[in-house]
This record gives sequence, structure tokens and C-alpha cells, in this order.
Amino acid sequence: MLRLFGEVTESITDGPGLRYVIFTQGCPHYCPGCHNPESHSFTDGYLVEEEKVIEEILKNPLLDGVTLSGGEPFMQASELARVAKAVKEKALSVIVYSGYTFEELISLSKERKGYTELLSFTDVLIDGRFEIDKKSMDLRFRGSRNQRAIDVPASLAAGSVVLYPL
Repeated sequence: MLRLFGEVTESITDGPGLRYVIFTQGCPHYCPGCHNPESHSFTDGYLVEEEKVIEEILKNPLLDGVTLSGGEPFMQASELARVAKAVKEKALSVIVYSGYTFEELISLSKERKGYTELLSFTDVLIDGRFEIDKKSMDLRFRGSRNQRAIDVPASLAAGSVVLYPL
């Protein structure tokens, strides 16, 4: 079961193309100025089965991809890896927003279940905590200048961060 803050069935603001957006519930970062502070609690939101979410996504043949946002998606990495795998099998792209950096996720993946799997099904990772003093409205699909758009498959293959051109 996934604990969600919300879903947007069609978005053009959460990544390139037409995207289905999943906002997870629960976040350990508590970034000042967060866009979704109501998503921080690990007990609020609603529960939904991964299969139900996958069915909803696959109903729309116009989608270019799925965006996983939050909350912190990696707090539900195993469940979201199942969703990401299913949509990748249908040739949809997967973008994940995380307050963790790519380097932190790689390190944490050694001890936290599902992190490696979710990363393996991620095309683009927008990483790093939102920093209000670095906020910029000029950034494409990012909120603050410290956040990076990372080409995850290329980064995993290279063993270091490869930026994704936005």
C-alpha cells in the first residue's frame, strides 16, 4: 500500500510532457518554504494499492511519463519501485523528486530496502532539499538553485553524477 498526499492525472508542470504525478505522504526533511508542507506527516494522507495507481496511469494513452514527488518518495521506495517498473514496461518515463542528493541515495541504498530498485527505474532525479535562500522562478522543474536534474541511468553507469539537460 502507498500512503499518498495526492495525485494529479495530467500535469505539464512536473516534468517534460504530459505527466501523471504521485505526491507521497511523509517527509523527514521539513524544508523551510516547502511547496507541500501538508505532505510531511507520515500518518496523514490516504492509502491506496499500487495496482490501483498503476491501473489509473495506464488508462491514459496520452501520458509521456510519471513523476514521483512528495513528501519524500524514497520513504516508500519499494512500493514506488513496483509502480515505476510497471510504467517503464509501457515505455513511460519516470522522474523522481527527492530531498536526498544522488550521493546520499546511493549511500543509503546499502541499508534501506527499495532504494536501489527505485533508482534503477528512474530516468531523471531532481535531487536536493529545497533551500529557500536559493529559490528561483527561472529554473525549469526545480525550486532552488542547489537542486540538480540528474540522468540516473547514465550516472549509475558512470559511477558519478551526469546532469540531465532541462
